[in-house]
Formats: sequence, C-alpha cells, structure tokens
Amino acid sequence: MTLPGDRAAALTNQVIDRLAHCPDSRLRQLMSGMIRHLHAFALEESLTESEWMAGIRFLTDVGQICSDRRQEFILLSDTLGVSMLVDLINHGTASSATESTVLGPFYVADSPWRSNGDAITDDLGAQPLLVSGHVRDTAGNPLADATLDIWQNATNRLYAVQDETQSPENLRGRFHTDAGGAFSFRTVRPVDYPIPDNGPVGRMLQATGRHPWRPAHIHFVVSADGCRTVTTHVFDAESPYLESDAVFGVKQSLVRTLDVHDGAVEPEPAGIHGRWYTVDIDIVLQPDAAVPPG
Repeated sequence: MTLPGDRAAALTNQVIDRLAHCPDSRLRQLMSGMIRHLHAFALEESLTESEWMAGIRFLTDVGQICSDRRQEFILLSDTLGVSMLVDLINHGTASSATESTVLGPFYVADSPWRSNGDAITDDLGAQPLLVSGHVRDTAGNPLADATLDIWQNATNRLYAVQDETQSPENLRGRFHTDAGGAFSFRTVRPVDYPIPDNGPVGRMLQATGRHPWRPAHIHFVVSADGCRTVTTHVFDAESPYLESDAVFGVKQSLVRTLDVHDGAVEPEPAGIHGRWYTVDIDIVLQPDAAVPPG
C-alpha cells in the first residue's frame, strides 16, 4: 500500500526533477530548495484547501497594493523577519565594522546632494537634532569622500514618499565626508512610527496579535572606495519600541542616547533657539577583501 507521505514525496521529487535542465545552476538550487520547503510545510501542517486559497488571496492582495510609493512585499519580508535573516546571513561575520540592518520599504534613490552642516529639512521644528561623526575603516583610518545616503520620517510619522504634503526631498540627503572622514547635518529628532498597517500586512499583524510600531531612527547607507557598503540605522535610546520593533531591525550597537541642550545655559547653534539635541557617531566600514590594498 502506498502511504500519503510516500505519494507526497514522489510528487515533490517529480516537481524538482522538472528543473534538471535549468541552465542557471544557482536558480535550479534555489527553486529546488523552495519547492522542497513549501511542500514540507503544506504536508507538516496538513494544509486545507481553504487555507491554501486564503494564502493565495493574501499574496494577491500584497502584490496589488504595491506601487512606486509603497512596497508591500518588502514590508511582508520585514515583518516576517526574513529581511533580517538575509541580513544576518550576508553580514553576520564577526567584525568591528558598524552593524547593518534592514533597508526598509521607503528608500528612494538619488536624494539631493548636500554640504556638511546643511539641514535635510526646511523645518527643524521644536526638537532640532544635530548629527555629527566620522566614517572610518576597521583599522581606524578616516575615510575621506565617503558617501552617506540619509533619510528619515517626519514628525507626523510619515516619510516623504508616503506623504504628498511633504516635499519629495524632505528629510533626505546625500553627503560626502571631508578630508578627515567627518560629516555633519541638521535634522529633526526622529519619532516612533507605525509601518503602513492599512493593507494585507497590517491585517496579518492584527490577526496575529502584533503591533505595527518601529522605534525612532535615522537610516544610513554608507559607502567608500575599497570598503563594503553598510545599510544601517541610528536608533533613539528613549524609544519604547526597541524591544518589540515590528521588523526586528534593532541591534543594540546601533542604539544611541541623544544629548539634550538648553539655549538658556549654553550658546545656541546658528538657526536654533531653545532646546536642541546632538548625537555623535562613528560609522566603521569593513575593507573589501576583493579590493587590493593601496
């Protein structure tokens, strides 16, 4: 007698065998692994036809809500921890370099070039933040002319790409480090915000008893010749969501305390009145082993 498990194994092998003539060996390996794990999941969970159809409808909804302003599949990957797992696989080696984290669904290429010290917004609001620091390699050498691509959400909890009332360039900017590897810019203190939860990913979070909140942070993509590019965040140490980030992106090494200053007791920076915050950070890049030294 042929058991159901035997028939399932035979089906799985039959599907994988159809890939035998795939000309791309890596694609054949990835497809084979995906088929094997999908079949195993369906078998182990005794997937019903209605559950299978619910999954199809969910993925259809995820695709249909995607646009040039919203990437629901990245959001799905983020909230399932897959984005951080891929990050761990590719950037999890022991190193003194700055740790990486998720890119997120709101990155927009070609942010405006700005000069060190510039503001990345026209309105610094009630909580201005002065960010400064250096980019170095793991040997401590300053990296001149490194590129920092920076973006964050506004105080209304929305990124410019989400919010038609904001300038498309609001709270975004690219900077070069100076000869000593230094950089600086002015911005607003970031705020906690919910990931978009009015779509299928939000429904998944609600159905599974999860919240949609991310801790306050600023995004950085930092690159320099001869070094590995890092995608990272700086998190505000006072956020209540550091331990329950909806996308699992927090690493303790990326959490920073923002120092508060009062204009009543110390000189105010140009264009800032009253209270403001500062944070100084070092971003350390790992030399690319594929690039010869010198």
